[in-house]
Amino acid sequence: MDRPEPQDYLKLFESYGKDFGSAYLEPEDERYRLLFDQICRLLLQKSSFNLSMPQEFRISAQRYLGGEEKTVEHLRDPQNRHFMLSDLYDYVHLRLHMGGPGW
Repeated sequence: MDRPEPQDYLKLFESYGKDFGSAYLEPEDERYRLLFDQICRLLLQKSSFNLSMPQEFRISAQRYLGGEEKTVEHLRDPQNRHFMLSDLYDYVHLRLHMGGPGW
């Protein structure tokens, strides 16, 4: 099985509401920190979907989970984490519903 697929990402996002696009405007809480960690772990898995998405998502996740100081400091700000989640949500949603080969 080639995982993760777009549905795996959307399933995680769905537990936080149907429209995740404005999440970066919401206050920080433990749920979003957990979601961010879960999403980063999905991004590090090898799958054709992950390899087709913009590399910036995967690089940021790798650096964050690897403890790269500059990335960890940048993503320590909840607004930056929420913005990344929002962008990823939009990308996954568009790919699932609009198709296309990815980046």
